[in-house]
Amino acid sequence: MNQVNMFDVNFDNYDFMDLLDYIDKTIQERNQSYILTCNVDHVIKLRKDKEFQEVYSEAGAVVADGMPLIWASKMLGKPLKQKVSGADLFSRLGNAFEQRKYRLFFLGSAEGVPEQATKNLKAAYPGINVVGCYSPSYGFEHNEEENQRIIQMLTESQPDIVFVGVGAPKQEKWIYRHYTSYQAPISIGVGATFDFLSGSVKRAPDFMQRTGMEWLWRLSQEPGRLWKRYLVDDAQFLVLLLKELRKREKVKNSKSQ
Repeated sequence: MNQVNMFDVNFDNYDFMDLLDYIDKTIQERNQSYILTCNVDHVIKLRKDKEFQEVYSEAGAVVADGMPLIWASKMLGKPLKQKVSGADLFSRLGNAFEQRKYRLFFLGSAEGVPEQATKNLKAAYPGINVVGCYSPSYGFEHNEEENQRIIQMLTESQPDIVFVGVGAPKQEKWIYRHYTSYQAPISIGVGATFDFLSGSVKRAPDFMQRTGMEWLWRLSQEPGRLWKRYLVDDAQFLVLLLKELRKREKVKNSKSQ
Protein backbone atom coordinates (compact mmCIF):
# COMPACT_ATOMS: atom_id res chain seq x y z
CA MET A 1 0.00 0.00 0.00
CA ASN A 2 1.33 3.43 -0.96
CA GLN A 3 1.27 5.60 2.16
CA VAL A 4 2.56 9.05 3.02
CA ASN A 5 3.48 9.80 6.63
CA MET A 6 3.32 13.40 7.79
CA PHE A 7 2.22 15.05 11.02
CA ASP A 8 2.33 11.55 12.57
CA VAL A 9 -0.54 10.44 10.33
CA ASN A 10 -0.27 7.63 7.77
CA PHE A 11 -2.20 8.88 4.73
CA ASP A 12 -3.23 6.43 2.03
CA ASN A 13 -2.21 8.04 -1.26
CA TYR A 14 -5.67 7.65 -2.79
CA ASP A 15 -7.66 9.56 -5.33
CA PHE A 16 -11.42 8.99 -5.53
CA MET A 17 -11.05 5.97 -7.81
CA ASP A 18 -8.58 4.35 -5.41
CA LEU A 19 -11.04 4.96 -2.59
CA LEU A 20 -13.83 3.40 -4.63
CA ASP A 21 -11.64 0.33 -5.19
CA TYR A 22 -11.12 0.08 -1.42
CA ILE A 23 -14.87 0.44 -0.78
CA ASP A 24 -15.71 -2.18 -3.44
CA LYS A 25 -13.22 -4.69 -2.06
CA THR A 26 -14.35 -4.25 1.55
CA ILE A 27 -18.02 -4.64 0.64
CA GLN A 28 -17.36 -7.68 -1.56
CA GLU A 29 -15.43 -9.37 1.24
CA ARG A 30 -18.05 -8.31 3.85
CA ASN A 31 -15.39 -7.01 6.20
CA GLN A 32 -16.06 -4.20 8.67
CA SER A 33 -13.92 -1.10 8.25
CA TYR A 34 -14.03 2.66 8.52
CA ILE A 35 -12.53 5.48 6.46
CA LEU A 36 -11.16 8.73 7.91
CA THR A 37 -11.11 11.97 5.92
CA CYS A 38 -8.27 13.82 7.63
CA ASN A 39 -8.19 17.61 7.50
CA VAL A 40 -6.12 20.24 9.30
CA ASP A 41 -8.57 20.24 12.21
CA HIS A 42 -7.99 16.49 12.70
CA VAL A 43 -4.21 16.98 12.64
CA ILE A 44 -4.45 19.59 15.41
CA LYS A 45 -6.87 17.57 17.56
CA LEU A 46 -4.73 14.45 17.25
CA ARG A 47 -1.89 16.15 19.16
CA LYS A 48 -3.75 15.95 22.48
CA ASP A 49 -6.64 13.50 22.04
CA LYS A 50 -5.61 9.95 22.97
CA GLU A 51 -8.88 8.33 21.93
CA PHE A 52 -8.73 10.09 18.56
CA GLN A 53 -5.23 8.66 18.14
CA GLU A 54 -6.67 5.17 18.80
CA VAL A 55 -9.36 5.82 16.19
CA TYR A 56 -6.65 6.62 13.64
CA SER A 57 -4.56 3.58 14.54
CA GLU A 58 -7.43 1.21 13.65
CA ALA A 59 -8.70 2.92 10.47
CA GLY A 60 -9.02 0.93 7.27
CA ALA A 61 -8.11 3.96 5.15
CA VAL A 62 -7.06 7.56 5.83
CA VAL A 63 -7.40 10.14 3.04
CA ALA A 64 -6.42 13.82 2.88
CA ASP A 65 -9.42 16.15 3.06
CA GLY A 66 -8.09 19.64 2.45
CA MET A 67 -5.83 21.53 0.08
CA PRO A 68 -3.43 22.59 2.88
CA LEU A 69 -2.56 18.91 3.38
CA ILE A 70 -2.04 18.40 -0.36
CA TRP A 71 0.23 21.45 -0.51
CA ALA A 72 2.11 20.31 2.60
CA SER A 73 2.71 16.88 1.05
CA LYS A 74 4.26 18.53 -2.02
CA MET A 75 6.44 20.82 0.10
CA LEU A 76 7.64 17.76 2.01
CA GLY A 77 8.54 15.92 -1.19
CA LYS A 78 5.90 13.21 -0.84
CA PRO A 79 2.95 14.46 -2.88
CA LEU A 80 -0.52 13.09 -2.28
CA LYS A 81 -2.60 12.47 -5.42
CA GLN A 82 -5.80 14.30 -4.63
CA LYS A 83 -7.94 15.99 -2.03
CA VAL A 84 -10.55 13.38 -1.10
CA SER A 85 -13.28 15.22 0.76
CA GLY A 86 -16.32 13.69 2.42
CA ALA A 87 -18.32 16.59 1.01
CA ASP A 88 -17.30 15.57 -2.54
CA LEU A 89 -18.05 11.86 -2.19
CA PHE A 90 -21.43 11.95 -3.87
CA SER A 91 -20.50 14.28 -6.71
CA ARG A 92 -17.51 12.03 -7.47
CA LEU A 93 -18.87 8.57 -6.60
CA GLY A 94 -22.65 8.99 -6.73
CA ASN A 95 -22.88 7.26 -10.13
CA ALA A 96 -20.84 4.32 -8.85
CA PHE A 97 -22.99 3.97 -5.71
CA GLU A 98 -26.10 4.05 -7.92
CA GLN A 99 -24.79 1.50 -10.44
CA ARG A 100 -23.61 -0.88 -7.71
CA LYS A 101 -26.93 -0.51 -5.85
CA TYR A 102 -25.06 -0.03 -2.59
CA ARG A 103 -27.29 0.30 0.46
CA LEU A 104 -26.58 3.65 2.15
CA PHE A 105 -27.56 4.96 5.59
CA PHE A 106 -27.41 8.63 6.63
CA LEU A 107 -26.84 9.32 10.33
CA GLY A 108 -26.54 12.91 11.49
CA SER A 109 -27.52 16.55 11.14
CA ALA A 110 -30.80 18.19 12.19
CA GLU A 111 -34.18 16.53 11.83
CA GLY A 112 -35.33 16.43 8.21
CA VAL A 113 -31.92 17.32 6.77
CA PRO A 114 -30.75 13.79 5.81
CA GLU A 115 -34.18 13.13 4.28
CA GLN A 116 -33.93 16.30 2.16
CA ALA A 117 -30.36 15.33 1.22
CA THR A 118 -31.72 11.96 0.08
CA LYS A 119 -34.44 13.63 -1.99
CA ASN A 120 -31.89 15.89 -3.71
CA LEU A 121 -29.54 12.97 -4.36
CA LYS A 122 -32.35 10.96 -5.93
CA ALA A 123 -33.01 13.84 -8.32
CA ALA A 124 -29.41 13.50 -9.53
CA TYR A 125 -29.09 9.71 -9.15
CA PRO A 126 -32.60 8.20 -9.35
CA GLY A 127 -31.38 4.70 -8.54
CA ILE A 128 -29.35 5.61 -5.45
CA ASN A 129 -30.43 3.40 -2.56
CA VAL A 130 -30.66 5.20 0.79
CA VAL A 131 -32.12 2.60 3.16
CA GLY A 132 -32.45 4.81 6.21
CA CYS A 133 -31.94 8.23 7.80
CA TYR A 134 -31.70 9.24 11.44
CA SER A 135 -30.99 12.57 13.15
CA PRO A 136 -29.63 11.87 16.64
CA SER A 137 -30.33 14.07 19.64
CA TYR A 138 -27.73 16.45 21.07
CA GLY A 139 -25.27 14.48 23.21
CA PHE A 140 -26.52 11.16 21.81
CA GLU A 141 -23.03 9.66 22.00
CA HIS A 142 -23.42 9.55 25.81
CA ASN A 143 -26.96 8.13 25.71
CA GLU A 144 -26.70 4.34 25.84
CA GLU A 145 -30.39 3.83 25.08
CA GLU A 146 -30.25 5.96 21.94
CA ASN A 147 -26.99 4.35 20.84
CA GLN A 148 -28.55 0.91 21.13
CA ARG A 149 -31.57 2.13 19.15
CA ILE A 150 -29.28 3.40 16.38
CA ILE A 151 -27.30 0.15 16.33
CA GLN A 152 -30.55 -1.83 16.05
CA MET A 153 -31.71 0.46 13.23
CA LEU A 154 -28.44 -0.09 11.37
CA THR A 155 -28.43 -3.83 11.98
CA GLU A 156 -31.97 -4.17 10.63
CA SER A 157 -31.45 -1.96 7.55
CA GLN A 158 -28.19 -3.76 6.61
CA PRO A 159 -26.40 -0.87 4.87
CA ASP A 160 -23.22 -1.37 2.89
CA ILE A 161 -22.04 2.14 3.78
CA VAL A 162 -22.91 4.22 6.85
CA PHE A 163 -22.33 7.98 6.50
CA VAL A 164 -22.09 9.76 9.86
CA GLY A 165 -22.32 13.55 9.90
CA VAL A 166 -22.17 14.88 13.46
CA GLY A 167 -18.83 16.72 13.37
CA ALA A 168 -15.28 15.72 14.21
CA PRO A 169 -14.03 14.06 16.28
CA LYS A 170 -17.44 12.99 17.61
CA GLN A 171 -18.44 11.14 14.42
CA GLU A 172 -15.13 9.26 14.14
CA LYS A 173 -15.20 8.27 17.81
CA TRP A 174 -18.79 7.09 17.55
CA ILE A 175 -17.94 4.92 14.56
CA TYR A 176 -14.87 3.54 16.35
CA ARG A 177 -16.91 2.55 19.41
CA HIS A 178 -19.79 0.94 17.53
CA TYR A 179 -18.88 -0.19 14.00
CA THR A 180 -18.23 -3.80 15.03
CA SER A 181 -21.71 -3.91 16.63
CA TYR A 182 -23.76 -2.87 13.59
CA GLN A 183 -21.34 -4.63 11.19
CA ALA A 184 -21.71 -2.52 8.06
CA PRO A 185 -18.74 -3.05 5.72
CA ILE A 186 -17.90 0.67 5.43
CA SER A 187 -18.44 3.61 7.80
CA ILE A 188 -17.24 7.13 7.13
CA GLY A 189 -17.54 10.48 8.90
CA VAL A 190 -18.75 13.18 6.53
CA GLY A 191 -19.13 16.32 8.67
CA ALA A 192 -21.50 18.87 7.13
CA THR A 193 -22.14 16.86 3.94
CA PHE A 194 -25.87 16.31 4.65
CA ASP A 195 -26.27 20.07 5.20
CA PHE A 196 -24.60 20.76 1.84
CA LEU A 197 -26.59 18.09 0.00
CA SER A 198 -29.90 19.27 1.48
CA GLY A 199 -29.20 22.91 0.65
CA SER A 200 -29.59 24.00 4.29
CA VAL A 201 -25.96 25.21 4.22
CA LYS A 202 -24.48 26.63 1.02
CA ARG A 203 -21.06 25.24 0.11
CA ALA A 204 -18.17 27.45 -0.98
CA PRO A 205 -17.84 28.23 -4.71
CA ASP A 206 -15.58 25.88 -6.68
CA PHE A 207 -12.75 28.40 -6.99
CA MET A 208 -12.58 28.73 -3.19
CA GLN A 209 -12.51 24.95 -2.81
CA ARG A 210 -9.70 24.64 -5.38
CA THR A 211 -7.61 27.39 -3.81
CA GLY A 212 -7.91 26.10 -0.26
CA MET A 213 -10.13 29.01 0.85
CA GLU A 214 -13.22 26.98 1.70
CA TRP A 215 -12.49 27.59 5.40
CA LEU A 216 -13.00 31.34 4.87
CA TRP A 217 -16.39 30.74 3.27
CA ARG A 218 -17.47 28.43 6.10
CA LEU A 219 -16.25 30.95 8.68
CA SER A 220 -18.35 33.67 7.03
CA GLN A 221 -21.39 31.33 7.11
CA GLU A 222 -21.05 30.27 10.78
CA PRO A 223 -18.67 32.68 12.56
CA GLY A 224 -19.99 32.03 16.06
CA ARG A 225 -19.38 28.29 15.82
CA LEU A 226 -16.24 28.15 13.68
CA TRP A 227 -14.08 31.17 14.60
CA LYS A 228 -12.04 29.30 17.22
CA ARG A 229 -11.46 26.29 14.97
CA TYR A 230 -10.20 28.30 12.00
CA LEU A 231 -8.56 31.34 13.60
CA VAL A 232 -7.05 29.81 16.75
CA ASP A 233 -6.77 26.02 16.55
CA ASP A 234 -5.90 25.64 12.87
CA ALA A 235 -3.27 28.41 13.05
CA GLN A 236 -1.14 25.82 14.88
CA PHE A 237 -0.85 23.95 11.58
CA LEU A 238 1.80 26.39 10.34
CA VAL A 239 3.96 25.57 13.36
CA LEU A 240 3.54 21.84 12.73
CA LEU A 241 4.42 22.29 9.05
CA LEU A 242 7.63 24.14 9.95
CA LYS A 243 8.55 21.27 12.28
CA GLU A 244 7.94 18.74 9.50
CA LEU A 245 10.08 20.76 7.09
CA ARG A 246 12.92 20.92 9.65
CA LYS A 247 12.64 17.19 10.23
CA ARG A 248 12.89 16.61 6.48
CA GLU A 249 16.00 18.80 6.25
CA LYS A 250 17.66 16.88 9.08
CA VAL A 251 16.99 13.57 7.30
CA LYS A 252 18.38 14.95 4.01
CA ASN A 253 21.49 16.28 5.74
CA SER A 254 22.15 13.01 7.57
CA LYS A 255 21.88 11.07 4.30
CA SER A 256 24.28 13.41 2.51
CA GLN A 257 26.98 13.04 5.17
